[in-house]
Amino acid sequence: MPYGPGTFRVLLRMHIKAGMEREFEETWGRVGKIITEQPANLGQWLSRSADEEGVYYIVSDWIDEPTFRRFELSQEHLEHRTKLHPFRDGGSMATMHTVFRMTGAGEEVPR
Repeated sequence: MPYGPGTFRVLLRMHIKAGMEREFEETWGRVGKIITEQPANLGQWLSRSADEEGVYYIVSDWIDEPTFRRFELSQEHLEHRTKLHPFRDGGSMATMHTVFRMTGAGEEVPR
């Protein structure tokens, strides 16, 4: 499924309780399949802020908004959130529709 116009992106900003960052990262890695195994999910990324202590960003891309919204209301999503909730000390969510996608020259370089 191609990225491009219409791709729906979810951006979560999560503040993790002090001292729980490593356990949060490990748990996120273990439970992430709940998201990526969804047929409409295109992938997700966990990033740690370089500027703010305990702040993480999660980006999740979906083929479209309606399929994400159905997942958002599902029992699977509730179970996923329940596993990550003990680590959270706050956060926010932003959603957006992709307008353009440009790949960089380093896209194919193994990391």
